[in-house]
Amino acid sequence: MKKIIFMGTPEFSVPILKALIASQYQVIAVVTQPDRLVGRKRTLTPPPVKIAALRHDIPIFQPEKISGSQEMEQLIEMDADLIVTAAYGQFLPTKLLNAPKYRAINVHASLLPKYRGGAPVHYAIINGEKETGVSIMYMERKMDAGDILAQRSIPIKADDDVQSMFDKLSILGRDLLMETLPKLFDGQLQPIPQDESLVTFSPNISREEERIDWNKSAQQISNKIRGMRPWPVAHALLSGERCKIWQAQPLEDQTTSEAPGKIISWDKTSMSVACGHESVLQILEIQPAGKKRMSVANFVNGNDMEALSQIGFD
Repeated sequence: MKKIIFMGTPEFSVPILKALIASQYQVIAVVTQPDRLVGRKRTLTPPPVKIAALRHDIPIFQPEKISGSQEMEQLIEMDADLIVTAAYGQFLPTKLLNAPKYRAINVHASLLPKYRGGAPVHYAIINGEKETGVSIMYMERKMDAGDILAQRSIPIKADDDVQSMFDKLSILGRDLLMETLPKLFDGQLQPIPQDESLVTFSPNISREEERIDWNKSAQQISNKIRGMRPWPVAHALLSGERCKIWQAQPLEDQTTSEAPGKIISWDKTSMSVACGHESVLQILEIQPAGKKRMSVANFVNGNDMEALSQIGFD
């Protein structure tokens, strides 16, 4: 029976871990990030992968930094056949990558070589891509640069956001991994080097990137709102305070000559805002500073809309 070390952290990783546990392979260890303080009450919370592993009495390792740690030496001594990672969240040192007989492979949520980095799903939606996918690749010291073993695509629908795509890609990655492992162990795969001329990057989302630029078109802004939902959530200024925008859609049959950011109309269900290229965005759900997420209907009923004229700029 092939022995596998699994390394992952968020919900995306859980179906992949569960499939390995239920398979003909033996998961001999799970490595995940340390428990973190979460929420306003600062509750110490284990990562989803740890919660899933605890149900199966599998040794769990949570080093703050895997490189050079005592845990890394213990993992090497376990003499695994393969390391499988999925959104683990740390670089692995070469000594660990090369220790297993079949090396280390990663389930990455993009169609490499596009969107190397920590936020591939966010940027695929923000950039208006029509499809994304998963890649299973050998791990190298250079981020997401290893040879590809398998790849499969999936469409991005107009109402998809980061959560829905992560849910779909997690299942897609699980299924593709389980199809790939027998071929890998039998030596049937021919790894394909990535075309460096086609590489793009998706760095972790910065605070600056969360801001809505109303000079962009309504379609671009709509993509950004979906590409930031449910985290970190795109925002703009409303009455001088940060307001999160949860749901909106471009009004393709409307144009305006008003300046970007101008609130041009509102009713009982939505609020329309002028955007770049003379386009119009219809906002449907928002979260004013210090308040809960709400429909624009509730927001309009509770505010003097005549006094609001602009949503937008720092």
